[in-house]
Amino acid sequence: MPVTRERRLVETFVEVADTLVDDFDVIDLLHLLAERCVQLLDVDAAGIMLIDQRGNLHAAAASAENARLLELFELQTDAGPCVDCCRTGAPVVNADLTTNAAGWPRFAEAAQASGFVAVHALPLRLRESVIGALNLFAADSRILTDDDVRVGQALADVATMGILSQRGIHQAELLAAQLQNALNSRVTIEQAKGVLAERRQISVDEAFTLLRRHARDHNLRLSDVARGVADGSATAAELLPAVQEGSEF
Repeated sequence: MPVTRERRLVETFVEVADTLVDDFDVIDLLHLLAERCVQLLDVDAAGIMLIDQRGNLHAAAASAENARLLELFELQTDAGPCVDCCRTGAPVVNADLTTNAAGWPRFAEAAQASGFVAVHALPLRLRESVIGALNLFAADSRILTDDDVRVGQALADVATMGILSQRGIHQAELLAAQLQNALNSRVTIEQAKGVLAERRQISVDEAFTLLRRHARDHNLRLSDVARGVADGSATAAELLPAVQEGSEF
């Protein structure tokens, strides 16, 4: 019997609940939710941006490398659905870039060059406080229904609650610190992906999958595994091919 979306959604919430333990890895949680968005919402890629304590947006997680690069372009040009969503706290839904490019012409061009023609953005929001947004990308002009939007917003709300869930996180200074730690981890993960991709001659998406699998198989935080690869510690010895004599790591 085929698995319904309702069942997959319940399974996702259970999986997230299992992830939300003390000192959980925020970046790993956000990547999990981005991947589940692709599975549950009939989109081709998803990404999540977070706002730091200075009010600046940062790309925090993405289901695929082309989505991550497009989000970085969106940040660089300061224009796009996620930027608008974070500024207004309102969702952007069913923005067809072939007919609705006037608001973000450079983003629309870059998105279509990456293979996407429709985009959506849903806020990560608790009451009046917006801490980021969920980006959804589609390779054709498929429409998100009202039910799709409700499911997507539920996943965005889960991400928001996960970020805010640690004890005392309602205090503004602690929230800012946690968001900054998550963004710092993102930088380390990108460095580790690059090292793995180059040394193993694989794509950056495959490198990230390898990092996550190693972290989960060994019950380690994703950010710690990435740090080990980036700085050449014992973790790197397990994940990377043997260094040839006379070569440098």
